[in-house]
Order: sequence, then C-alpha cells, then structure tokens
Amino acid sequence: MTITTAELTRKHCQACESGVPPLGAEQVRDHLAAVPAWRPTADGKHIRREWRVKDFSTALDFFQRVGQLAETEDHHPDLHLTGYREVAIELSTHAAGGLTENDFIVAAKIDQLPVAMKSV
Repeated sequence: MTITTAELTRKHCQACESGVPPLGAEQVRDHLAAVPAWRPTADGKHIRREWRVKDFSTALDFFQRVGQLAETEDHHPDLHLTGYREVAIELSTHAAGGLTENDFIVAAKIDQLPVAMKSV
C-alpha cells in the first residue's frame, strides 16, 4: 500500500502502550517512500536523517522547532548536534522496540520545517 507524505502530515501520533508491535519490513518500506530523505539505521529499529545547517544558531533554532513539534505530537526524537552544524535526528518508538507509524508521521512533519542549509 502506497503511503504519501500528505497522508502522514494530516495524521497525529497515537499513544503507544507497551506491547504495541513494530511495523513489519514491508510496512517500513512503504512508509519510507513517503519520507525519502530518511534512512533506516543498521539495526532497522530507527530512521535517521542528517543535515548540514548554516551555523550553530540555525541548528539550535531548528532543534527548538523540532522540539515544539515533538511536544505537540507527544512523540520525541533523539537529536544530535556535532561539529556545530552537523544535525542528525533519529526516530523510533521505544514502547514498540522499533518503528511505528508515529515515527513516520513525525519525520514527515519535520521535513516540512524550513532550515537554512550550509552552502557548499
């Protein structure tokens, strides 16, 4: 089943209780098609996206906006900032021990947040 970015961004995260099963491999592939900048981690339990932003202030501002989104959705990513402008975000559903639709909903919404990138 094809899932679109628009479908994901219209949804809101659902509360996950312990014992919620993670998505299967085929479901993960279908969801990844809607957020093509995100990649599964080696263990397949997270999705990750990386950015090289303009500067440190830009990174902090971006993280602030991601944090506001995460609070609204009640689904919180791992945020990484290294080298003052190398940004990475990882999503996973801890209660499920892997990926759920919530991770893809938040990823799609993060993708809509503007951020100034470093010029090459």
